[in-house]
Amino acid sequence: MLKTINETTNFIKERLNTLPDIGIILGTGLGGLVNEIKIEHSILYKDIPNFPVSTVEGHSGRLIFGELGGKYVVSMQGRFHFYEGYSMEKVTFPVRVMKSLGINNLIVSNASGGVNPDYEIGDIMVINDHINLIPNPLIGRNIDTLGPRFPDMSEPYCSKMIKMVDSIAKFNNIKIQKGVYVAVTGPTLETPAEYFYFRKIGGDTVGMSTVPEVIIARHMNIPCFAISVITDLGVPGKIKKVTHEDVQNVAEVTEPKLTLLIKELISKI
Repeated sequence: MLKTINETTNFIKERLNTLPDIGIILGTGLGGLVNEIKIEHSILYKDIPNFPVSTVEGHSGRLIFGELGGKYVVSMQGRFHFYEGYSMEKVTFPVRVMKSLGINNLIVSNASGGVNPDYEIGDIMVINDHINLIPNPLIGRNIDTLGPRFPDMSEPYCSKMIKMVDSIAKFNNIKIQKGVYVAVTGPTLETPAEYFYFRKIGGDTVGMSTVPEVIIARHMNIPCFAISVITDLGVPGKIKKVTHEDVQNVAEVTEPKLTLLIKELISKI
């Protein structure tokens, strides 16, 4: 793995004048944040050695470098999922590369289904913990130079950044929720019984991403912040048939608020 990380990192470094301090992963329908970035370089995933290619609608498939909120960032416009058929090593490979490029913080966004009865479609939830029901990306031989065999997960999401976003949201009159994200493999959306189960085990939302990237980031001691847009509800009496297009549409409507929160957070860290 170290050889492929170094090969990919060197390929990217040859095209940059400045190395990024912050990494961003943008989820379904949330790629518009790139419009706020003063872009210096943009590389298609298909042109990057060892990089997977995004196969999901709403994931553009570009690695973008530039300035946002006064910081130099690298942003993934589109991510990879276990359900696309990629190994967990491939799904999380970009986070390894971001660390190798020099990032000190990781910000992740996603679209998810709410199982908390107090949530509504279009709500924004700051993730303060997670429950992982996807195969752990650290299964297999550990590479000690990347991180410890048994990484601590007592604070998967940085409390300092959560407090910052709480203040930013209050100042801008943006309602946010805080809760637990349950990560599942997908690609099927959940059954009513599964929604019920996820709520019973302590979840507030459920989705198919984010947690693998966060686990790898924490393995390398990168502080993480993650935020989710509630695009559908898995609450008894509110469950409706949902399509991927429905999810994209809700995410796109909520995107301006999410963009403001992330941009302001970046300016403060």
